[in-house]
Amino acid sequence: MLSYGACAFVKSVSQDLFSELLGVYSAKDTYTIMAIASLRVIKPEVSAKRLSTHYRRTFISKYYPGIGLSENTVSAFLQGIGRDGPKRLAFYHKRAEAVAADHHVAIDGTLKQDSSIVNDLSAFSYKARTKGCREVSVLYAYDIEEMEPICAEVFPGNSIDATSYRAFIRDNNIRKGIIVADKGFPPSQISNELAERPDLHFLTPIKRNDVRISNNSMLSFEGVLTGIGDHVLYKKKEIKGGRFLYAYKSAQKAAAEEAAFLARREDKNDFELKKYEKKKDVFGVIVFESDQDLDPKTAYLCYDDRWLLELVFNRYKSDECLDKTNVQGDFSLIGTEFINFISTVITCRLIKKARNAGLLSVMSYGELMDDLNSAWRKVDAQDTPASNDDGWVHTNVGVFEELEALGLSIPAPRPEPKKRGRPRKEPVEDKPKRPRDRPPKNKEKAIDKLL
Repeated sequence: MLSYGACAFVKSVSQDLFSELLGVYSAKDTYTIMAIASLRVIKPEVSAKRLSTHYRRTFISKYYPGIGLSENTVSAFLQGIGRDGPKRLAFYHKRAEAVAADHHVAIDGTLKQDSSIVNDLSAFSYKARTKGCREVSVLYAYDIEEMEPICAEVFPGNSIDATSYRAFIRDNNIRKGIIVADKGFPPSQISNELAERPDLHFLTPIKRNDVRISNNSMLSFEGVLTGIGDHVLYKKKEIKGGRFLYAYKSAQKAAAEEAAFLARREDKNDFELKKYEKKKDVFGVIVFESDQDLDPKTAYLCYDDRWLLELVFNRYKSDECLDKTNVQGDFSLIGTEFINFISTVITCRLIKKARNAGLLSVMSYGELMDDLNSAWRKVDAQDTPASNDDGWVHTNVGVFEELEALGLSIPAPRPEPKKRGRPRKEPVEDKPKRPRDRPPKNKEKAIDKLL
């Protein structure tokens, strides 16, 4: 018997990833990549020393059999994956090619702690100097419509997002979609890439002190967006070069920014009326530049949906516990981040499937995975599990309901509910009923009774 539930959940959303990897890597390498990535999802914070143990106690060993996961074997394998750049890029290129031209691609980076002194990627970032630890930078591209990452790449921790932007676009051959990036990724950094890729566009916020805002009177709003759950003023204007500016002011964000500003002035006791009046007009304001003629509501929602990438990073650093690197050399780091990417894609799909099944409205993702890990099954049981077969080992009724909701177990037939109350007597059909207006047969006896 082996732990089944969480393994089956992971396998149910990762079959196409297995096929994509198999188109680039050998069968043995594909099995190893999928096994490690799956175990990192099922058992967060699993170390290289414990991979083999969890492999042997779960159905991962049945799905991807015959691989060695000792600490030394895993270390050598990660170095090999890290060295083989062409295969990694071939895998990412196929995923980038599958992006629809009208999809929105969010690009952003996250910093991961890495105190290694034997690789060139570990360095002090601007933020890390105050914390006293080295970090590496990982850039991700995320398909907002599909709600999952497209590709990822590791950069030195002291690299600036703007300088990594061009290399990320070129290395991963991103040629389609509308890039929705933050201020740290200005379109000027990829002007050549945009010119070479007619199906690649951008929607990027500009700084609030940008002269184009005042020159085009972008704070003289012309309407209010509807149906977005907030009160947002907007203005759209075409500028030189066939580009467009989109300005928005959110009532909710304006109130929050003003409260934060006043709180800081109160703490530091340095309130100045001129500074306050200068900032008051731009509280809650964001202005975008784009090469696309978009509806103002569409442009606003494109960037508003970019928070999904922030959720991916939060998932990256919490549910998967991948916020620190536990490897040393450059190649090992690149190799482990490639497998972390596979784990992140799987995690996004698991969350999406669990949410669609209605399970995340009654429990957290971590609680669901704990429940599923407790569902053990005999290795010689039937391939298609049913909740009433004899292949299960000590599985609770509540876990069966979760497995059934996720399509991982065929529900057991349930008896029809019993009807309450006494059953009605069936009328005797062969006995004729007496008409209401018909007098009794013995009229005299009936009269005597009444008297």
